[in-house]
Amino acid sequence: MKKIITTTQAPAPIGPYNQAVLANNTLYISGQIAFNPTTGDLVLNDIKTETKQVMENLDAILKAADLTFENVVKSSIFINDMNNFAEINEVYGSFFNETTAPARETVQVAKLPKNVNVEISMIAVL
Repeated sequence: MKKIITTTQAPAPIGPYNQAVLANNTLYISGQIAFNPTTGDLVLNDIKTETKQVMENLDAILKAADLTFENVVKSSIFINDMNNFAEINEVYGSFFNETTAPARETVQVAKLPKNVNVEISMIAVL
């Protein structure tokens, strides 16, 4: 059985998908980009601000499922320029306890939706 998780505190999907799906005890969060859910605008001021908005969107979805970043077991980070890795990693890391941080991969891609610089998806467990 699956349950769709949605919140107005994170951007609405821009395609045929949901913000997150809870199946059994696992939450699958769709890739988030730096849409500000209040204004609907992309936050592309700089890579750190953009990454922070992505993480805040993920946090809102986790909260909608009554979870926190401590529940995250896997993250996937997609970036359009590996030269931004250190700054993205710094912001991303500030949301986790390093000793209990999730498994992760970071992949450079040719292009992301809406021409953003970073997209992050997560898997969390209850």
